[in-house]
This record gives sequence, structure tokens and C-alpha cells, in this order.
Amino acid sequence: MTTLDRRRFVECSALLAVAAYVGRAGAQDTPRSSFGRDATAEQVTEGIDLTGKTIVVTGCNSGIGLETMRVLALRGAHVIGTARTPERGQEACAGVEGKATPVVLELADFDSVVACADAIRALDVAVDGIVCNAGVLLMQLEQVRGMETQFVVNHLGHFILVNRLLDRVTAAPQGRVVVVGSTAHRQPPPGGIQFDNLSGKGWERQAYGHSKLANGLFSFELAKRLAGTRATSNSLHPGVVATNIMRNLNFTPPAGGANRGGGGGFAFESPAQGAATSCYLASNPSLAGVSGLYFEDCNPVDPDAAMAARLWQVSAELTRAYLG
Repeated sequence: MTTLDRRRFVECSALLAVAAYVGRAGAQDTPRSSFGRDATAEQVTEGIDLTGKTIVVTGCNSGIGLETMRVLALRGAHVIGTARTPERGQEACAGVEGKATPVVLELADFDSVVACADAIRALDVAVDGIVCNAGVLLMQLEQVRGMETQFVVNHLGHFILVNRLLDRVTAAPQGRVVVVGSTAHRQPPPGGIQFDNLSGKGWERQAYGHSKLANGLFSFELAKRLAGTRATSNSLHPGVVATNIMRNLNFTPPAGGANRGGGGGFAFESPAQGAATSCYLASNPSLAGVSGLYFEDCNPVDPDAAMAARLWQVSAELTRAYLG
């Protein structure tokens, strides 16, 4: 197959996948919410009782993850919050109203991911939700296991965690996997997922978009694999929120994480706004049968992702020793 023919094949495959995905979205008759960009996590969960539910939130110690944990615990859920160190997790969980249990998770270390999943399994409870929130944003090439770091942390680490807990999610009355992606998925390297070159070399500037595309594809393929169960999987864009994820940028976040109209006219959402769609997807009863969609501002939008099945296969091959 020539380079041109291969490119046309990938483009046509992407169009077919998107067409099927959009058709699935329409067939579900997804309920639309009245919430918009300015809605906060507390507002979108008002009146929802999560008592008796257990929800895992990765990256609970700051930013969107901390606010997601705080609000879900406020609504009665037992939140298992993960952080990279015991100290950060304990401090974050101790600061919220409600029940929150810290667990250590270093997504770049697959042994740590396995240990985290084992610690959660040891609690011997059904997992009503997993909010895959933690992530990293880099401006230069870094590698883990010979692969680009953002792909490893933002995608593969969560791939292992979710798969090792998936039986607990499907055992719940209506388990949910919520994957925090980004509109950055629209700026991946040419051709999408770089299956033949996961090192990051040659596409460093699109590496974050590459990892966010992987997030969306993972969620979509997971939804297909959950068909016939009571569990669902959806992904989302939280908005542009100035949080600790920007620590590697030459940028000083505004106080409180928000800059509505400041910074040269660019408007950031606050963590309270950034956590809204995550909390909405994790808790709203109207979404019990909604799966395989991508949300912005608490409402579904048309996806533009493909190659999900192949990404799952490759991810499984890369992490097989850690999937259990």
C-alpha cells in the first residue's frame, strides 16, 4: 500500500467510525441539560443523593480532581481519592466534608497502578464510578518505557486502572467510567494515534493532543465493550482551567484558577466550573443508559475520533503484564 493509499484508508476509516459514533449518539436520544459553561459542580449535582455509592477520583489533591472529590463527597458518596504521594492524598481527603479515602497512584509507574487497584479491591465494595481525571501536560519530549510520557500517564495508566477494576464497576447497580479528555484531541499528530512511533519523536508539539485523543478513543471503545451490562463510559472536556497541570508551562495561573476575561482577554474556567461536567456524568440519574459519548458543558457534542478498536488492542499489548 502506498503512502497516499494508506493516508486515504486512514481518513476513510476515521469518517466511517465517526459516522457510526454519531449515529449511536442520536439513537440514544441523550437528554440535554440546562447547564452551560458557567455552571459549577455544586450546581449540577444539587438535589442528587449519592449516599451508599463509591466513586474513585484520580488526581484528587488539587484543581479539578479536588473539586470533583469535594462535591461528590458532599453529595454523600464515599470517594476514593488518588494522589501521587500518601501525604498529598491524606491532606486532600482530610479537607473535604464527607467520607474520602486516600490511595497512592503514580500513573507513570505501572506497578503503582496495580497496587492502587489492589488497594481499592481490598475494600471489597462495588465501584459505582471511576473519574479518570489525573494527567500531565508537558512542553518538551519526555519518555517512560521508551514511550512519550503524556501517552503513558494520561492514557495507559488509566487503561490499566480501569481494566483492573472493571468487574467492580459492572457489579455496581449502574457503574460509570468518566474520562476527562480535552478539546486538544482535535490537534493530534497527522494520522491520529502514532501506532508505529509511540516514542514521541517527531510529534512532540502534538503530544498532549495525542494523549487526549487516546482518552476519547479509550472511552468510546470501552462503551462498546460494556454493551449488555449496566455500566457506561463517557468522556468530556472540562473547559480551560488554570490548575496545577500547567506547572510545566511558562505560565503563572491567576489566583483561584480563574481569569474571566483577563490575561490578554483569555477566559479561564474555575476548578468549580471545570469539575461540573465530571460530576454531572458521574452522578446524574438521567444518564443511566447513556454511553460512548463526548461531553462539553454537561451536554454531548459530535465526536471526531477514530481508531478506537486498534488503540485498545495496542494498549492491551503494551500493558498485558499489568492487566491481571
